Parts: sequence; C-alpha cells; structure tokens
Amino acid sequence: MTGIEERAERWAATMSGYSSNDRSDGIQFAHADSWAGSGSQLLVPRDAREERQAATLATLATKAFGGGQRAIEEAPDAWRTCFERDRDRILHATSFRRLSGKTQVFVFPDDHQRTRLTHALEVAQVATSVSRALGLNVALTEAIALGHDCGHGPGGHASEDALTPYVPGGFDHAVWGANVTLVGLNLCEETLDGVRNHSWSRPAPATPEGEVVSWADRIAYVCHDFEDAVAAGVVTPESLPAVVRDRCGVERREQLGAFIYGMIDAAKLTNRIGMTEAPAQALAEFRKFNYERIYFRPDSVAQANAVIALLRALVEHFANNPALLPDVHDHAPGTAESLHEAVAYVSGMTDRFACRQAIALLDWPRDQLPRGIDTPV
Repeated sequence: MTGIEERAERWAATMSGYSSNDRSDGIQFAHADSWAGSGSQLLVPRDAREERQAATLATLATKAFGGGQRAIEEAPDAWRTCFERDRDRILHATSFRRLSGKTQVFVFPDDHQRTRLTHALEVAQVATSVSRALGLNVALTEAIALGHDCGHGPGGHASEDALTPYVPGGFDHAVWGANVTLVGLNLCEETLDGVRNHSWSRPAPATPEGEVVSWADRIAYVCHDFEDAVAAGVVTPESLPAVVRDRCGVERREQLGAFIYGMIDAAKLTNRIGMTEAPAQALAEFRKFNYERIYFRPDSVAQANAVIALLRALVEHFANNPALLPDVHDHAPGTAESLHEAVAYVSGMTDRFACRQAIALLDWPRDQLPRGIDTPV
C-alpha cells in the first residue's frame, strides 16, 4: 500500500467521526481522544444574550432584538442575534464571494495584492477592533464591514464612472449595494443603512457602528493600498510625506495602530466617533499621497479608461439583447427595465469574467483590455 493509499484510508475511516463511550447517547466526536466541552450545561440562547447586551454595551450602541427590523418580517433565530444572522448571510452571499475577483487597486492582482474581498476582511478587522473597545455591537459592525463593498462593479472605482450614465442619479456602489445587490438577503435596516452610507460623501450612518465602519474603510484602504504599491515598485516607504512617517510610521502594523488608537482616544475624550487631530492629519496626508502617486498615476488612469469603455459596451450590449441576461426573458430591448437588469448583471461580474464576456460577445481587442502592473488577461 502506498503512502497516498494509507492516508486516504485513514481519512475515510473518520467519515462518521467517533462514538462516545456511552453508545446509547448517539453523540459523535471529531477525534478518537476528544475531551473538550464547555465545562457546564449552561447554554446562552439569543434572548438571554440580548438582555446581556442591553446591560453591557455602551449607551448608544445598537442593541439586537428579536428578528430585527427587516423589509420582510422574520421569526427570530433561537441562538443568533439578528445582526449575527446578517453577518452570516453576507458571508455566504454570491456577491461577497465575487469580491475575490474584483479590483481593489490593481487589475488582475498577483498572489499578494489585495482584492475587494481581502479589503472587506481588513475593514472588518479594523472596525471590530474599534467597536469592541468602544462597547459597540461587534456583530453589526462586522456585518456592515463585510457587506460594505458588495455593490462594487469590476475594475475598481472606474466602474462607477462607467455605469453612472445608465443609473438615475448615478451609480454609487454603496447605494447600489444596499438597494439592489443585497436586497435578496432581507438584511436588517441598520445593516443596510451602514452599507448605504459608509462613504464619506454620503449622509452619516444612523448607527455608531456604521460610523466606525466609515472610518475603518478609509484606514484600511489607505494603509493596504500603499503596502501593495510598495510591493509593486510604484512607490517606496521613503516617499511618504514626513508628517505621515513621523506620526504613523511606514509599516502597515504601525499605521493601523496609530489610526485605531486615534479613534479610541477620540472616543475617550468626546464620546464621539472620530479621530484625534495628529493621526487624523496624517491619515488625510496619507490618502492625498495615495491619490497623487498611486490612484492617479498614468497607468492607473489608462486602466480606468479601459475599464470604462469595456463596461459601457457590455451594458449597452445586454440592454439591447436582454434575452442574453440570465433569468430575464420578458424585457423588451432598449427599455429602462432591460437597462437596469444589464447594469445589475455587469456590475456583479468579476474582472476576468467581464473581460471574457467582452471578447466572446463583442470581439473586444485584447490590446484594449485593462491591464495590471505587468499582467495581461
């Protein structure tokens, strides 16, 4: 028997797990020598934890209750709060998984560069660190953070410029995410509000947890976009403005710490969601540097223009040929309904799928596809 066969046989032998010594109780365990337990039979159902939240969370923290405020009323879960259910639904949503194939800064990122998915995870880490310290609702914070970019189109923020002409009032990934992409999940109003208003150009979120995510989003992308650009050779740590280097360092770990502690210090001083002056100024200068040296560099502008041209061509093709849209069979070509469905379909695409569709349906020239640092499709 080969090593592979032996390993496969050992793995197959664990198919049903392991029975307890008392075979009459029908309990199975993961390991032959499993021992772990909670140490008591004390269980904490949802309603008991809701009561605990009311007594332990900060005064203005968002408290979970029952099934939550949803467009379609639902019975509460026995064990999870309404915001924990929202977080779980987002984690399992197709729109969340597709973020792994969508641009953060660099189209077609290499193994170590961020995607929209890894960005969402890093936003959640920053946001929950702050929320936990401030006594806010961590589950709601995490749900908003994980869902905040689910409305993003392929190709980064260029997709918003590409799709804006086809959406009344313009295409805003935050609004689109809450009002279109995530609607089928029947999320709580507080979660959707945080997603809808996480961008600083939008009205302030209705919850302190949403406000924390607004800051965490900016903190996360400023730090990790710079780190990716350094790794790609676009900028160097030494090129950061002195005020940034002096106040928050050149390493991501130092930078995140400075900004997170700046938020916690602001809360201690004012009981408000914000950031103390010195790190806030450093964050503003840091973001300005990223725009000038990373987001608006000639290669990035060329990448954005290629994305805009490709996505607009796809939207117009599907709007004029709605029979090609999945699950859409009754819209006439060129109507407002077919245009909306075309935008919804194209905005949900990953970068590579959009490029493949353009090649297959539009005979798109390969030399006009958006490119990463040095990687064509």
